[in-house]
Formats: sequence, C-alpha cells, structure tokens
Amino acid sequence: MSIRLPLSAQRELAPDAAIDVERASFPQYGRYLDELDPGQVFEHPRGYTFTRGNMLNFARTYMQANPLYLNRDYAVAHGFSDLLASPQMVFNVTLSLGVQNDSEKAIANLGYYQVQFLAPVYPGDTLRAFTQVLERKDRGPDKPGIARIRTVGVNQDDRVVLQYERKIFVGWRGERLPTTPAPAFNGTFPGEASPTLELPYSPSDAFVGLTGPNTYFEDFAPGQIIVHSNGRTITEEHMALTYLVGNSHPLHFDRVYSSGLSGKMSGEPIVYGGLVFAWLDGLASRDVTEHAVWELGFTEGYHTQPAFAGDTVGALTRILATEEPEETPGCGIVTMQLVGVKNISAREALERHGADLFLKEDSKRGLGKDKIGDKIFEIERRLLIRKAPHARSQP
Repeated sequence: MSIRLPLSAQRELAPDAAIDVERASFPQYGRYLDELDPGQVFEHPRGYTFTRGNMLNFARTYMQANPLYLNRDYAVAHGFSDLLASPQMVFNVTLSLGVQNDSEKAIANLGYYQVQFLAPVYPGDTLRAFTQVLERKDRGPDKPGIARIRTVGVNQDDRVVLQYERKIFVGWRGERLPTTPAPAFNGTFPGEASPTLELPYSPSDAFVGLTGPNTYFEDFAPGQIIVHSNGRTITEEHMALTYLVGNSHPLHFDRVYSSGLSGKMSGEPIVYGGLVFAWLDGLASRDVTEHAVWELGFTEGYHTQPAFAGDTVGALTRILATEEPEETPGCGIVTMQLVGVKNISAREALERHGADLFLKEDSKRGLGKDKIGDKIFEIERRLLIRKAPHARSQP
C-alpha cells in the first residue's frame, strides 16, 4: 500500500470559518489517584530509538567516565557488540516514556525501588515501556495519596532490558477535567520475577591506559567514604534536557504551570529528578564506576529536596559491601550508597553533617534528628566491577 496524492495550492479557510469557543476541548494527560486502578496496565506511547549520537551526548552531558559509554572500541574489546547506552540513559528514557500515562499529574516522585538492568542497549535499539499499577493508598478524596507502580522497558525483540518500581504522590481528580483515556491493553504484562543476567562481557587489558588505576574491585572495602571533588551547576538547560529524554511533566519546563502551583512547589520549574540522579552518578563515576562492567540495579532512591536552575550539586559515595560470586569470574559486586548535596561542596557537607549525611532522611524523625536541607538525594547501588589486571598484583 502507498499514497500518491497530487497537491495543489492551499486555500486560506480561517477568515471565513465560524468560531465557536463552546467547542473548545482541553486534553489532559497523566492520571489522578482515582484514575489509577490496581491491576491497570499502560502501554506507553512513542517508544525511543537509541542512536550513537544521542548515547554519546547523554554520557558526556552527565559526565560519565566509564569508556563503555564513550568508546566503541573499548566496549567491543570487552565483549560487547557495540557502544553501550549508559544505565542512566536507559533508566531516564524508560521512566520518561511512562510519564504521559502514569505520572504527568503527580505532585512528586517518592522513590525508586528494585531497579534491575537486564540486557545491553546498543545503537539502533528501540525501547518501549509498559507500566502496571500495583497499589493505591489514599487518605480520602480531599488529600493526595500514593500509587505504587511497576515499569518494564523492552527492546525491539521484546527482551526486557530494565524493570523497576516507584511510588508517586498524586491527588484526586475531584471537579477537574478527566484525563484522556489510554488505549486498552490486551497483552501480557512483561517483566521477570526472578531474572538471570547474561552478559557477553570478557575482560581485556588492551585499553588499560584509558582508565585510572584506583577503581577496580580490589580498591573498595566496606566503610569507605569517597568525597567526589567536583560539583555541577545546573542552568536552565535542564528544561530542554528533560524533553530530550521524553519526560512530559510540565513541572520541569513550564514556568506558567510551576508558578501557578500552591505551597513550596510554586515558583520556578523544578529540575527533573532523573537528571539530578544522572549528574550525581556522573560526578562519582571516575572515582567509583570507571571499571564497572554493569549496573546491576539500585533501590531505596529518594529525592529529599528539589533542585532548581542555579543550584550546584555534589556527590559522596559510601561503600556498603563487597562480594565475589563464583558466577562472575574476573569481577566482583560492590554495593554503595550515593548521596547528593546542593549549594555546598561535598567535602563541606561531610564536615558539617558527618554520619547524619548517610542516614535515610525519612528515618530522621524517629531518631530525634532534623532533616538535612543541603541533602537532595540518596540511593543504594549494586555494581559489577572488574578486578585489577594480573600484572598489578605482581611485586
């Protein structure tokens, strides 16, 4: 089937067409709490094709130091078939694909849980996303409630590349306009309850000079605190970057919308949290993940304060545990806590707040402690990191 349509000069119609403002429509997207029913499944619109250009631009914009995301030859030498998309890009794109259906009406994102990266994403791969509503907790129609959702990203071969849960804080619709219905989903919701990671990775020393000597598995031990030296000042660039990953929540790029809100959320557009996370990850990367083979996942991730254009963010990492499973020859697993601060250097934040900086903010009240205004983010990460070359252990 094809279309062959002869075109003639277009005639102007607007001056003679009747105007009836009563026929105006106001399409709405996202979902209010009472429009999120447990068991409901959304297949999210559009999808996203990864290209070498947008992958490299993302890795550089967010200051990644791992050559797997920057250097195709390095990635191929280590067993992958091409340049890898950074986990942060895969996560941000997958989350953003779902915003139009699941969270464009959300007041806030409350947390990320049990995030698992299950397959590589290469140039030319196209991701689609699906979300299932797992739970809805409300305190009555006059107060916002919490919806817990599960999102899965699959590639063009229907292989699951990412799955995770998050909680969103969202109000009831009340007298407001209903949202545009999503298409009915008649398929099987994807995802894996007990996934097994299979990677084509094979260690190589061919490019050992491209990475630093202090970020191999053996360089980490539980209890270490690594204070990352650089900060990153966020400018109004964040509004364009939000839409580059497909996030459609107006809170992040529409000043008319954000200034029309009430309470502490009113004012300038808030930086989309996924971008804040990506910058913090990048600030830490040359100190902790330069030799990471794979981001296994992360959990208990919270944006404890918003960020705005003009804020400068910094990062610290605390090593929580190390493992050497038999299934990962040449690599070990490192679990770490990433903490973000703003408008203060990471070093000064540690000096000022000490151990309290690494306590979960939601636990502070029960401990009789105040929350930290300088702190903006916390999450636990689990990474597969290569061991040092054998030559390094020689006397």
